[in-house]
Amino acid sequence: MIWAAILILFGATVGEAIAHSSDDAARVAAVTRPATDFSKPEPFERMSGGAATSLKPVNRNAFSHPSANLPFDRQMDFLVGNGIFRKVWVSAPASTQASDGLGPLYNARSCQRCHLKDGRGHPPAANWPDDDAVSMFLRVSVPPQSDEDRAALASHKATVIPDPVYGTQLQDFAVPGIAAEGRMVIDYREVPVTLSDGEVVNLREPTYRIADLGYGPMHPQVMLSPRVAPPMIGLGLLEKIPEQEIVANADPDDADGDGISGRVSRVWSPDLYAVSLGRFGWKAGAATVVDQTAGAFNGDIGISVPHKPSAWGDCTVAQSACLAAPGGGSDVHGGLEASREMFDLVVFYSRNLAVPARRDYADPTVLRGKKLFYEAGCTSCHRPKFVTQRDPARPEHSFQLIWPYTDLLLHDMGDGLADGRPAGEASGTEWRTPPLWGIGLTQAVNGHTFFLHDGRARNLLEAILWHGGEAEGAKQAVVDMPASDRRALLRFLNSL
Repeated sequence: MIWAAILILFGATVGEAIAHSSDDAARVAAVTRPATDFSKPEPFERMSGGAATSLKPVNRNAFSHPSANLPFDRQMDFLVGNGIFRKVWVSAPASTQASDGLGPLYNARSCQRCHLKDGRGHPPAANWPDDDAVSMFLRVSVPPQSDEDRAALASHKATVIPDPVYGTQLQDFAVPGIAAEGRMVIDYREVPVTLSDGEVVNLREPTYRIADLGYGPMHPQVMLSPRVAPPMIGLGLLEKIPEQEIVANADPDDADGDGISGRVSRVWSPDLYAVSLGRFGWKAGAATVVDQTAGAFNGDIGISVPHKPSAWGDCTVAQSACLAAPGGGSDVHGGLEASREMFDLVVFYSRNLAVPARRDYADPTVLRGKKLFYEAGCTSCHRPKFVTQRDPARPEHSFQLIWPYTDLLLHDMGDGLADGRPAGEASGTEWRTPPLWGIGLTQAVNGHTFFLHDGRARNLLEAILWHGGEAEGAKQAVVDMPASDRRALLRFLNSL
């Protein structure tokens, strides 16, 4: 371990330190073994993203720094990618072909508008017209209606069947002359939960509906699912967790009888042109950062990119005015609205948004909270650490000891969090375990503490209390804790 620390000081990766052993597998197993001593931090625990970890000061830009080990000659690519990520797109035709092609239907005019400061989105403070939902939208789909639909789902070529009129997501904005699809309306009901010491926590249970439908009624079997934009940090590192490590953690039939039955998501990847392991998105519906980025460009902004070449985004055949609107593709961009080069720079930027270093990781209360996190069973899904695979093409992500606190598997989270909308291999009660790294900086970066897929939880304790299904036991352990233990647990989570 001392030799590994010396190598890090001189710019080497944790993985390179491990690789000095003749038995890589044994050393990887040793450094990723679950903690048993909670009297002190584990080696390298501060460096959540390995040598890529950002050591910059904590402020609103904490999620916007490049991988710390990014070579100098690639830092300009990161900055240019950031510029495109922040670019405000305009409708076509426009005087500049580098920025036109917005929509015609869209949810935001830039990547940055959803991923504010590269961080976490939030539900609107009020319903339209008092507020809009720029960093949140509704997914839309219907059950399979034909053998063709069922075949598409079975082959993984489709993860959902779109509503015949409204497609796969509700776009609440449109370019001039085109009607927006509608407005998301959220109604909340307070649900009290009493903890073991008598403290009452009020959870807010949301229901969703759509007002001002612009194209007539939706399908009678339509299914809606809300989504807030997740943080962007550490995506390139998650992409390099070895597939066999993720699959090894899956236990779909709960063979060990611990009540946890994580399942692998398999999805069609346009990037890899194969059915592949899903890693990204609230239901693990995207295999790579390329796939996730292409879907966001096309579905959220209406911009055509490689793998998603439609200049009309999510417009359907029932939306004739949308399909008749001019696109922004140009010969300069290979017929696309965002050229291959622009797209690749945004992918590079997205892969290299650094995970911030841990804070207070050696604090005795934080260490006590970490022990409680383990004892409650939270690590059954929120796996603390991995070593990424070697990749000479991406040295900044190669063979790093990382601490994402996720297994990237699908878990049944119970009826309370269910959206009732299957997507790919994820059922209507299943969600991918979200990474926890950086979660304690949400307030500093985004000015709020709204969590879960729809932002219903107003703080971390509420988020825990919404856990059910496979996580029911872990949640109940938190409910039963003395108040001082719960505070220690929350201190630990806020140190991540």
